Amino acid sequence: MATLGEKRLFLLDMDGTIYLDGSLFPGTRPFLDAVRGSGGQYLFLTNNSSKSVEDYREKLARMGIPARREEFLTSVDALAADLRSRPAYRRCYAFGTRSFRQQLAEAGVPVTDRLEEDIDCLLIGFDTELTFQKLEDACILLGRGVDYIATNPDWVCPTWYGSVPDCGSVCEMLFRAAGRRPRVIGKPQPAMAQLALKRTGLPPEQAVMVGDRLYTDIAAGVNAGIDTAFVLSGEGTRRDLAASAVQPTWVFDNIAALHRAWEEERGR
Repeated sequence: MATLGEKRLFLLDMDGTIYLDGSLFPGTRPFLDAVRGSGGQYLFLTNNSSKSVEDYREKLARMGIPARREEFLTSVDALAADLRSRPAYRRCYAFGTRSFRQQLAEAGVPVTDRLEEDIDCLLIGFDTELTFQKLEDACILLGRGVDYIATNPDWVCPTWYGSVPDCGSVCEMLFRAAGRRPRVIGKPQPAMAQLALKRTGLPPEQAVMVGDRLYTDIAAGVNAGIDTAFVLSGEGTRRDLAASAVQPTWVFDNIAALHRAWEEERGR
């Protein structure tokens, strides 16, 4: 693999890595400007399926970061690509936000948010509009034996006041009730990183996955065969690092520390 200073493609997690809730980390903008100024590239990769790419573009714009549609890859993008690669389902129950359902529908996936007889797949994402009715519908469908796919296994989503339950926590609740676990599409699976390499045309040795979670971000990089940078600005801690079988290539306190190390290795 290339040294840090030779990296040309940065695959950046978002929540806890470049910002927290609605606040951009101080080192984010200088880092992005430096990557772009060096002729390198970055893509924003997020497991958060509750928002669309347009939502993320608007969020970054409010924080002073202009971004194009093609600079994002979400777990919904990876899910849609996975569904296109296999025989089509008759109808999928989309357990998630209105945005989640709309994104899937726009990708050509036949979705519904109502319990219907022809449903043969349950798709679940991070749901900030969670209701007990959705939980009940999911248990009924899982009892019927429909296929079961989740966008991501994240236990929590970080906020300014702490954390809230993410998709992985809801899936665990459904497992306790219905006894089934989903097939996961997003990080830690390599699909999103592989889509990023395909989109940019760059080889794995020139890429690095940057994130704050060992069990999703860093594991996805490892599974895709690319180097990884673990930042301690979000969910993950040094205690997690000591206990984890998944180990990153580099560890930094935050994106600013990563930027400094990258510049030093480039001799800048």
